[in-house]
Amino acid sequence: MITINPAAINQIKLSREQSHASDLMLRIAIARQSDGSFHYIMGFDGEQRAGDQVFDTAAGPLVVDADSAPLAQGMLLDYVEFNGRMELVFMNPNDPNYKPPVEA
Repeated sequence: MITINPAAINQIKLSREQSHASDLMLRIAIARQSDGSFHYIMGFDGEQRAGDQVFDTAAGPLVVDADSAPLAQGMLLDYVEFNGRMELVFMNPNDPNYKPPVEA
């Protein structure tokens, strides 16, 4: 479903530790905007809701709600330098604005 690259795994683990969220799941939600593009929401959550899909990952437990799951299919979560800062980024081929990275 969702692939998390090693740099993102390390950053999520660090964020989990710094937030004292070791017992919480990482929740990812995707909302479709009026123009069709996707808006991503991510945070630590201790509550599992009906319809949630929970995955065991190297970064810890990951949860995706039922509405977001089809939109997240095949998505990659990466941690890269972007505009001079390091950021977690969602590379999602389902997003109409997705452009695959170009090798330099």
